[in-house]
Amino acid sequence: HVQLVESGGGLVQPGGALRLSCAASGFKASYSMAWFRQAPGKEREGVATIAADGRTAYANSVKGRFTVSRDNAKNAVYLQMNNLQSEDTALYYCAISPVFAGWVQAFGYWGQGTQVTVS
Repeated sequence: HVQLVESGGGLVQPGGALRLSCAASGFKASYSMAWFRQAPGKEREGVATIAADGRTAYANSVKGRFTVSRDNAKNAVYLQMNNLQSEDTALYYCAISPVFAGWVQAFGYWGQGTQVTVS
């Protein structure tokens, strides 16, 4: 039974930083882990993906500001978000997939999300 639980969201001023965490269980260690976000009225979009071997991929909008990492021993994935802007406001989800991908359809397991508000 796969479980994903996000934490670390909150309210931050523009230019500030947050670190999101996702505790996962019940999945294969070879799976990729990713962060997505969904703002009100917009489609869910990929933010960052990290493979089991450490390969990463980022959305252009967050390159240079966000860093994804994972701790395979703890089955956890993290998203360090720096220089946050108002357009980063969204509900952030972590997800896992057997493939290294950035699109929603590749991910079958999702957390409940953690809200990030930049204002």
